[in-house]
Amino acid sequence: MIIKNSELIDIDFIFEMYRVAAEYQKKRVIDYWPVFEREMVKNEIVEKRQFKLIIKKNIACVWAITFDDPFIWGEKHNTESIYIHRIAAHENYRGNNFGLKIVEWAKEYALKHNKKYIRLDTVGYNKKLISYYSKCGFNFLGLTQLSIYKGLPKHYQNASVSLFEIML
Repeated sequence: MIIKNSELIDIDFIFEMYRVAAEYQKKRVIDYWPVFEREMVKNEIVEKRQFKLIIKKNIACVWAITFDDPFIWGEKHNTESIYIHRIAAHENYRGNNFGLKIVEWAKEYALKHNKKYIRLDTVGYNKKLISYYSKCGFNFLGLTQLSIYKGLPKHYQNASVSLFEIML
């Protein structure tokens, strides 16, 4: 298993993973991913904020990070955190506890960048995800209600969001 930055050549595969993940979500939850803006993902790749987990030369999981997330975190926002977004496991690799592997990676990454927290969010109150992320070491901080912000993807517009945090 190798974790490294995604590359522009990966972008079509990343979008296929997002599409399949959204189809999977549609069968299980009310809130599912929209089609994301290609330019947003391209910028994450160029800025070295999009990552991939590779198993035997295959992309098994992808995610993105940011160091700034004020629209989602509101009053709890700080610059001492990395914020993880859009974890998507390839359908052939689901069930491999990539959340735990991402947490291990994120702890090292955060410390290397002088951050004190690892944070993530999920749209809605998804009991299975709350349980899973709690098992991965995150503290569930509760729900927060978002407003409409032009800078956020569609699924965040006026949504309830579950917040999670690991303090290092």
